[in-house]
Amino acid sequence: MQIEHVDGTDRGKVMLYALSTCGWCAKTKQLLTDLGIAFDYLYVDKVGSDEQKAVVEEVEKHNPSLSFPTVVIGDRTVVGFKEEEIRRAMA
Repeated sequence: MQIEHVDGTDRGKVMLYALSTCGWCAKTKQLLTDLGIAFDYLYVDKVGSDEQKAVVEEVEKHNPSLSFPTVVIGDRTVVGFKEEEIRRAMA
């Protein structure tokens, strides 16, 4: 599994589950980068078939509809590109 890390200000654990072909996922990743937040991200569609089931189950714990982007900020989950909600969670 290829979890990538982006350096920035530590605001606790921030994880972005995304699809490499998703425009809203790219916007969410760019927003987090622009905010200067340290975060990890995973392109779920790039995960090997042997790891796919485990990754899907992990995302479903936070977002049962399995839609993207899914941002896990500590114990809070933001589904979709919701800029104001993400900004509030990072404040």
